Amino acid sequence: MRADLAQLGLLLFVSALVAMLTRRLRMPYTVGLVLAGIGLYFSPVHASLPLSRELIYSVFLPPLVFEAALYMRWSEFKRNLPVVGLLATLGLALAALVTAVGMHVAVGWSWGAAALFGTLIAATDPVSVIATFKDAGVHGRLRVLVEAESLLNDGTAAVAFAVASTIVSGGHGTVVAVAVEFVWTIAGGIVCGAATAFAMAALAGRTGDRLIRITFSTLTAYGSFMLAEHWHASGVIAALTAGLATGNYRASSPQAAEQRLAILSFWEYVGFAINSLVFLLIGTHEAQLHLGNIWPAVAAAIAFVTLGRAVAIYPSCALFARTRLRVDPAHQHVLFWGGLRGALALALALELPAARPGRDEVVTVAFAVVAFSIVVQGLTMVPLLRRLGQLDEDPLPPFDRAR
Repeated sequence: MRADLAQLGLLLFVSALVAMLTRRLRMPYTVGLVLAGIGLYFSPVHASLPLSRELIYSVFLPPLVFEAALYMRWSEFKRNLPVVGLLATLGLALAALVTAVGMHVAVGWSWGAAALFGTLIAATDPVSVIATFKDAGVHGRLRVLVEAESLLNDGTAAVAFAVASTIVSGGHGTVVAVAVEFVWTIAGGIVCGAATAFAMAALAGRTGDRLIRITFSTLTAYGSFMLAEHWHASGVIAALTAGLATGNYRASSPQAAEQRLAILSFWEYVGFAINSLVFLLIGTHEAQLHLGNIWPAVAAAIAFVTLGRAVAIYPSCALFARTRLRVDPAHQHVLFWGGLRGALALALALELPAARPGRDEVVTVAFAVVAFSIVVQGLTMVPLLRRLGQLDEDPLPPFDRAR
């Protein structure tokens, strides 16, 4: 226990130093964390906390998704829901299909391994996207589109992966049964998230103590996730729904504004601390990868994932070209290149059973693609935004901007 606490303290200390350094260098904070994690692994005091599926999925993911959704305005989300909903469903399916077919045909993976990899790697990471956009000072519809699509994409990717895992594992069931399971996973997550959020809000409304309200918000994040998972629904969708409901709930008491500010300040720190731990641990795990003779598979995966993202974005957005929801071409380019991968893709990869044929190669390639996404796409995102004219005149450095 003492050793784990020491490791945690070390990681938080390093994350604070990285935040200060990246602030001065004006580079993405998440990129700095991954690079610091790699360096930390080779240092005399390297971190040894395991990056397991349980740690990512059950401990880190609920508050990360909840915190990301907490700041999303319902009116803007609802207005752009047809676009982001299509991108997170049809777009995700197209991206997964392109990747799966490519890995099967070009690399020779079995259809099962290719399908599982295609669905898990199609999950974009709202944490990386939101951190990058916050640092760059991006506002307006572009930020809403990218952040909302990334949040929804996370939920639908987790559901698609669960369905794909059942099918690949030889689970029996008709097309109707699979469709019913898919619908329940999403609808059940929404119901569990909304029910938890409103129940906790009702309890929180009976007290004016901001510490108790913060406690209820923490229970909302984890409780919605756990309740949905218990009923075999999507915990990610539940945490997303709970975050949206909590963030858009407005109490009428005179102390409401002060209490809301305290809750948002608390969750801003929680997001910072957990993001730091996630990306530092991703870096330490990346340092342990032995790519060896699977470099061709890694290169192919990066190419097919990138192609799949293009197929997901441009045709889907073309369907809205003659409507009031038309997506500007510059916004489409940012959506394409801003589909960063992160914690959820790794959690899904680590969820694969150890006995599954090709499991180690799938996990290794997934980690490599995530590293490429965070470092290469993360470092080039701001130059792309600047070239497309999507930046503020003088974006503020990280952590100096109110969310």
